[in-house]
Amino acid sequence: MKIALKVDVDTFRGTREGVPALVRALGRAGAGASFLFSLGPDHTGRAIRRALRPGFFGKVARTSVLEHYGLKTLMYGVLLPGPDIGRREAETLRSVARAGFECGVHTWDHVRWQDGVVQAGEDWTRRELRRATERFAEVFGAPPLLHGAAGWQMNEAAYRIESELGYRTASDGRGAAPYQTVDAQGRPIGPPQFPTTLPTLDELIGLDGWTPDNVHRALLEATAATTAPQVYTLHAELEGQKLLPTFERLLAGWRAQGHELVSVRELAAGFDAAALPHRRAASGGVPGRSGTLAVAGELVRETR
Repeated sequence: MKIALKVDVDTFRGTREGVPALVRALGRAGAGASFLFSLGPDHTGRAIRRALRPGFFGKVARTSVLEHYGLKTLMYGVLLPGPDIGRREAETLRSVARAGFECGVHTWDHVRWQDGVVQAGEDWTRRELRRATERFAEVFGAPPLLHGAAGWQMNEAAYRIESELGYRTASDGRGAAPYQTVDAQGRPIGPPQFPTTLPTLDELIGLDGWTPDNVHRALLEATAATTAPQVYTLHAELEGQKLLPTFERLLAGWRAQGHELVSVRELAAGFDAAALPHRRAASGGVPGRSGTLAVAGELVRETR
């Protein structure tokens, strides 16, 4: 079985400290992965606006946000100016590509997209996605082909704009298997989707007795008896820093189970995009995470 590792990079600190640590850890494990970068300003401090969402404070308490992100990061965009990640850490980003990992776009401004895209119109969505796309091309000298939405947040226009901007593969939401998104009329929109299929560490820690010391076992239990391809999302701010030992235990466990750890691109290469099932764009909840996310919706057409 193949497990695609998708690394979401949300912050300046995660880029500067977490990304190099993960590149080294993945290299030691002989694992492939896809790194998705936030390319504009780090405005993490503005995420306090999520405080009214159901389950927000419970998740904050369980996952020790201050410990993982640091006080300075939590002040960016509020009491401190947000550093421009793509401009200041361009060499770090390029070093990931030189190490042989797939690179793609996460967002321009992580908090702005995560908190705004669901209610946004097409013009706003195109502007945000275009800015990230253009910055990626500026940093890497080539256009991005993979997009993974910040916070698993999307609107219908965003899927169409992905295709418009040349993205060939996406991992924007949550689901059980790859699919092609369709609009309300059943028409395909956007590139093929390879959704996150496994729970993330921050969704598990603090529930059912799972701690940083043993949470890797929860994921190993989920992958022990399945042959279906999976996508696991990790974060440079978590697995790349305080939870790196946990992640290394998880990598070793997956290798022991016989799984091949690959990039999203490598996983997608094993599928015929034209034969994927068609599912409507939808939103829904995920255990352990506050709010609603982009999810695989109603099945419109079975696999060919």
